[in-house]
Amino acid sequence: MAAQAFLLIASFLLVLFLLARPLGTLLARMINNVALPVVGSVEKGIWRVLGIRDLEMNWCQYLMAILLLNIVGLFALFAMLMLQGILPLNPQQLPGLSWHLALNTAVSFISNTNWQSYAGETTLSYFSQMAGLTVQNFLSAASGIAVIFALTRAFARQNVGTLGNAWVDLTRITLWVLLPISLIMALFFIQQGTLQNLLPYTSYTSLEGAKQLLPMGPVASQEAIKMLGTNGGGFFNANSSHPFENPTALTNYVQMLAIFLIPAALCFAFGDVVNDRRQGRTLLWAMSLIFVVCAALVMWAEWNGNSHFMQLGASSNINMEGKESRFGILASSLYAVVTTAASCGAVNAMHDSFTALGGMIPLWLMQIGEVVFGGVGSGLYGMLLFVLLAVFIAGLMIGRTPEYLGKKIDVREMKLTALAILVTPALVLLGTALALMTEAGRSGIFNPGIHGFSEVLYAVSSAANNNGSAFAGLSANSPFWNCLLAFCMFVGRFGVIVPVLAIAGSLVSKKIQPTTSGTLPTHGALFTGLLIGTVLLVGALTFIPALALGPVAEYLSLR
Repeated sequence: MAAQAFLLIASFLLVLFLLARPLGTLLARMINNVALPVVGSVEKGIWRVLGIRDLEMNWCQYLMAILLLNIVGLFALFAMLMLQGILPLNPQQLPGLSWHLALNTAVSFISNTNWQSYAGETTLSYFSQMAGLTVQNFLSAASGIAVIFALTRAFARQNVGTLGNAWVDLTRITLWVLLPISLIMALFFIQQGTLQNLLPYTSYTSLEGAKQLLPMGPVASQEAIKMLGTNGGGFFNANSSHPFENPTALTNYVQMLAIFLIPAALCFAFGDVVNDRRQGRTLLWAMSLIFVVCAALVMWAEWNGNSHFMQLGASSNINMEGKESRFGILASSLYAVVTTAASCGAVNAMHDSFTALGGMIPLWLMQIGEVVFGGVGSGLYGMLLFVLLAVFIAGLMIGRTPEYLGKKIDVREMKLTALAILVTPALVLLGTALALMTEAGRSGIFNPGIHGFSEVLYAVSSAANNNGSAFAGLSANSPFWNCLLAFCMFVGRFGVIVPVLAIAGSLVSKKIQPTTSGTLPTHGALFTGLLIGTVLLVGALTFIPALALGPVAEYLSLR
């Protein structure tokens, strides 16, 4: 097993880095505002038609553009879901959603979370899936990448007040990165057997003689951006364990690569733009080391399973419960780590059925802010927040003003960094406490006791950190849960973006200082270790206090 696990992880990372390097070069050109060959005239025509002026923005203007795009998308998707019953491409005549489910779903998809309190094949029409969810999959992914574009420019530029043009960045990211790669992936998925049609559901008779409906739909086109944009919302309720979404071992492997592709490429792009590739490699090494350890732990836990199985007469203690036999233990475990390290949320196995250690690792990966590769854009700007914190700690250790890439890190940047890092732990802890201390929250728990608490903690952690996966066993389609999770998703997304862009606005106006002797190096093994230690330390801010929430909430609820 150890040899197979090593080969799987090693081959995955090797192929990932080989694909990410050239994509990183393309992204670096976009960050540096270098026009791509051939498409320059096409871009100018698009901007002229859309009324976009190619003028650079300060951080407030950039932020307003990102917020405007997403708020308009929120209202448009909410209306579309409410009016689904009278809209076209609805062969099953599915009705509109309730207000709280429509609100939860709209917030979920504009925040790149893709939490689903519904079963896709029995709830949403083809029109809602294509014109609603898939469009937001592109726009939410582009928004995250645009934010890291702005932050990267802030580190590379000096003595200016602008961070680029948000509309130009969003257009280029969507047209020249997300769309072409998604098209290639969708065609590959179709060739492998993923559905792509607009046919009504097909009735058939099962081997047992039961009459059932076989769902149809435009699956491959949504599946591609679902993975590439680290969205994760499944066309079907079973998500990527459904054979119509993830039919073969090869599609399973490609889906995992797609989740990490842009996050890894952005690390290479960061190093290129700041003219120090060692910085990009340092970030990549820190992410990769944490990822490898987590993947190995989950594989070990699921392979060894539960020793009580053998005592009860089972032929093996390997934990295959909730996993697809066509993927097996190792691929299912790796997928679980990939999807929770990134803010994707797609699943090919039931995380609720993992062992205690196997389920704890995905939960912890979300609680550290999903900075181990993370979501497209959000993973890297989340990790750069940890970099600023690590540099600040290092500066305190040697008694010097903290610097990173020649930019001095002052009080303003550290306050904003602390705010951005603490947003999601606060949401997780307060949201979990509220759910456990109210009857409306506890009524959704089907599994009483410790595991029921874990399901609540997992759900709120998933929402606040914009992941979208679930432990299941929690009935979350109620006004209380839909509104609570919608609030956590919205604040967890934009409560981090606002201070990140404020940091970018503060840094871009500073002059890059010449390197001085006596400063702690911000690359190499020493800084990588410090960065990993900082991530572990901040992760404890959520995980350790969360362990006490169960008994405390139980005590208070009985008072």
